[in-house]
Amino acid sequence: MAGSTQTLLVIEDSDEDFAAFERILRKASINNVVYRCVDGDEALDFLRHNGQYQDRTKAPRPGIILLDLNLPGTDGREVLEQIKQDSELKMIPVVVFTTSSNPKDIEVCYQCGVNGYILKPIDVKKLMRTVQVLIDYWFEAVILPNSVRG
Repeated sequence: MAGSTQTLLVIEDSDEDFAAFERILRKASINNVVYRCVDGDEALDFLRHNGQYQDRTKAPRPGIILLDLNLPGTDGREVLEQIKQDSELKMIPVVVFTTSSNPKDIEVCYQCGVNGYILKPIDVKKLMRTVQVLIDYWFEAVILPNSVRG
């Protein structure tokens, strides 16, 4: 279990999508600590320890970031770009988890250095399977460098 103690930062503005994600994690007995930011500005504050997140115990470095693209304010594309251009943050794996199947979005994200791009399935069973595969891969199969693990 390579990364079973990793924290997960979910950047998702939809309460419904986040609640579904949490239910799937609980059902799969995933015990990783999950933090949530609801927009891009909050996520960047969390990652850079600004504003309400100056206390690093309340905003630990995540082992992986799950990023929605369509966010209010600073959108997911800009958040991704800023993360991957920041020498302190760029090693953290970022997986886009979005409803956008726009080829331009996919291309831009990979050009910015995204580690994966996953379409959110509408079907609940497919969503459960997709989240389980994501968790198995990033928290069980992958070995992350020490700089990301904490």
